Amino acid sequence: MYETIDHLLDGPPPGASEGELVDWISRLEAMKCTAEAVQAEAAVRLEEAARERQAEAGVPARKLGEGVASQVALARRVSPEKGAKLLGLAKIMIAEMPHTFALMKAGLFSQWQATILARETACLSLDDRKVIDYQLCAAGPDGEPARAVSMGLRQLENAAKKLAITLDQASVVARAANAAKDRRVSLRPAPDTMTWLGALLPVKDGVAVFAALDQAAKTAAAAGDERTRGQVMADTLIDRITGREAAGVRPRVEVKIVMSADSLTNDADQPAVVEGYGPVPAAWARDALADAEVFVRRLFTDPAGQLVAMESRSRRAPDGLAEFITTRDSGICRTNGCDAPIRNIDHIQRHTDGGETSAQNLQGLCERCNQAKEAPGWQARPGPDGSIITITPTGHTYISPPPDTWAPDPPPLSPAELRLRRVLLTHALAA
Repeated sequence: MYETIDHLLDGPPPGASEGELVDWISRLEAMKCTAEAVQAEAAVRLEEAARERQAEAGVPARKLGEGVASQVALARRVSPEKGAKLLGLAKIMIAEMPHTFALMKAGLFSQWQATILARETACLSLDDRKVIDYQLCAAGPDGEPARAVSMGLRQLENAAKKLAITLDQASVVARAANAAKDRRVSLRPAPDTMTWLGALLPVKDGVAVFAALDQAAKTAAAAGDERTRGQVMADTLIDRITGREAAGVRPRVEVKIVMSADSLTNDADQPAVVEGYGPVPAAWARDALADAEVFVRRLFTDPAGQLVAMESRSRRAPDGLAEFITTRDSGICRTNGCDAPIRNIDHIQRHTDGGETSAQNLQGLCERCNQAKEAPGWQARPGPDGSIITITPTGHTYISPPPDTWAPDPPPLSPAELRLRRVLLTHALAA
């Protein structure tokens, strides 16, 4: 088996035919599905071992298993939230959806396909979920392939929904009614200083919002507006939410933009950072500051470009220090792979272990990562360069790199310095 895997990972041989290349892609896809199934199995066994260890250490029953999802996330290089979902999916497949898990292990079903089935059956009883698992993922009586194998993602989702409604319509209706509590708005970065603004809304509200924007686009087009339909809809959304529709009125907003003094006042090209988005060109930041009434907060750096340190004698970080940490860490949780926004200002070395309430010993974490770090066996310490060294209960070490510095770019080398470097490099290679 391992020789086959190694052979596949070496890649197709030179001169492989088109048919052979397609076969290679297909085999690799099957191997990915099998690998995801084995990862799921390992995650479940890891949680079982951790719960046993924690129980022996006297951890309360309600906290057993805490921190395992974060270990899965670090190992798989995903966010802690994704790690928790992967662990949950693994437990569901192995305990409640054996046919789905068997398809994955056979290389015929992907992790995402399994996620769709688990999601669409979440509101059902165990017996009903097993019925859908069997109906869609079990082989036929004469060895026919499982129905789900040949379905597209939308087909699979619809098939699971229809079966769920047939088996227990009341639970599906109750779940839909309860889902409205999860309505929310989100923002995530997009390329080229753009963002994706999303909203999870009940169907009637989402359709109504889209219909209103669509009608605005049709009205604009009828009046000869040269903007595209998408541009009109986007502009209308901004105008109506920010109140920018009134002629000549600028929205008064606070946008935290961190940039060097030269980039703000002169024409320096060092990137700025918009909290909640990320790096942006200095020229774009200067234009953005001129486009609205904004509150500019000046943050000072040392000669190396690090934000100036602050410290406190109290256990809880004061508001000013907390905001400093949030800005220094770009508003993003410091845990490797976690893109969640900062919700807690946490001591890297625990305060009870003598950790100071200072910028060097504080980090911004999301709620999930902050809770995971408190589970037995977790250790962390600040590195001398601003990095954070985290050691999990299994002894694995993960290093979160230091935040970006704001040191100015070094001056360009003169022609004479460039010639000297070429000469030194030539001599070094010759030696």
